[in-house]
Amino acid sequence: MRYIITALGCKVNQYEAQAVETLLQEQGFQPAAEGDPVDLVIVNTCAVTAEGGRKSRQTIRRLREEHPGALTAVCGCWSQLSPEDAQSIGADVVHGSGDKHAFVADILKAFEVREFQSFVDDPFQRRVFESLPAGAVSGRTRAMLKIQDGCHNFCTYCVIPYTRGRIRSLPLAEIAAQTAALYAEGYRELVLTGIEIASYGVDLEGKPNLADAVVAAAEAAPGMRLRLGSLEPTVVTEDFCRAIAATEQVCDHFHLSLQSGTDRTLARMNRKYDTAAFAAVAERLRRYFPGCALTADLITGFPGETEADHAATLAFLRKIAFSQVHVFPYSRRPGTKADAMPEQLTAAVKSQRAHEAQRAADETRAAYLSSQLGRTLSVLFETEQDGGWLGHSTNYCTVLAEGEGLRGLVKNVEITGVSGAMLVGTLVDA
Repeated sequence: MRYIITALGCKVNQYEAQAVETLLQEQGFQPAAEGDPVDLVIVNTCAVTAEGGRKSRQTIRRLREEHPGALTAVCGCWSQLSPEDAQSIGADVVHGSGDKHAFVADILKAFEVREFQSFVDDPFQRRVFESLPAGAVSGRTRAMLKIQDGCHNFCTYCVIPYTRGRIRSLPLAEIAAQTAALYAEGYRELVLTGIEIASYGVDLEGKPNLADAVVAAAEAAPGMRLRLGSLEPTVVTEDFCRAIAATEQVCDHFHLSLQSGTDRTLARMNRKYDTAAFAAVAERLRRYFPGCALTADLITGFPGETEADHAATLAFLRKIAFSQVHVFPYSRRPGTKADAMPEQLTAAVKSQRAHEAQRAADETRAAYLSSQLGRTLSVLFETEQDGGWLGHSTNYCTVLAEGEGLRGLVKNVEITGVSGAMLVGTLVDA
């Protein structure tokens, strides 16, 4: 039995898709190579924006058309919210965002009885973190470990708390055990990910925090590079920075959930910080991790955002000097507080502001890449390209260097040039 699997959206979805692959392979399934007949199509859907939902529906329809004889199984945040829609466009198995073991069991049952299978629970009734096989999507050199699920922030624009439920965390001992196992398998970089990892441990006995999780992983595998998933700025305290820097294993790249560069909009979004606090976080990280890369998410055209607010946001992007910004026009989601707010902006205004924000972000990205010239960066190489090898440095720059057989190896590279959005360099320890 051969399958193809697609994960839309965040790193958690990628992680859970990898875990589903592992569970399927334990049952004898194999990934389909190009041109192979396909027995099973799996789509792990996204609902973080309306566009994510649209892409989820589009992907399911496209894959059904391309593989009409395959069984189609759907899971994730969009199908958690809209299971009837998933069934109406032809899914044979519909699950939500939870219990991937049950999802695989229902796939096996659907093959056996050839009947529709569905299970979508109430996410707010989930109490236990579901431990899934850690590792990497097929062919990847970087592993992921989900250490947390759920969110209790209830930002006014976001549906994710309603699709993921309460905070659940992976115990420290299991983080250590899985990290050690991945290192023994040959992985040299691990991404600690979750829906909102800043809240890690609030549900566990003794209330360990995210820094404790990082230290547990570092102590379990002293040679492992550790990369953190998206961070709420509120978690980046002096104690947090001191603890993770002391491991000397945490990558000097931090993705911060910014969303807006003006206090007025941040308050309307129900974010838990203001621009002054965010700027202090950026300064703190750069003090403990000199030259580190800071990346962020940004929403443009939020309800009530004025031209002055937008201009302040552009100025803030330039002030912080991000190495990269993911820019999204505001997307209305029914059921959220922001959807009912007055002063909704037109699609044209939201798009124009997104374009202008992206231009500002491109400027700061180019400046950051130029600042890497002459530096020696530690690079994990992943793929071969045009006689060279591509990889990512600890500060998450894409780096191209000449060499042989570099896949999965960590090498030092002296940066000699910039090519578009990529750095070019020469191996120091070839």
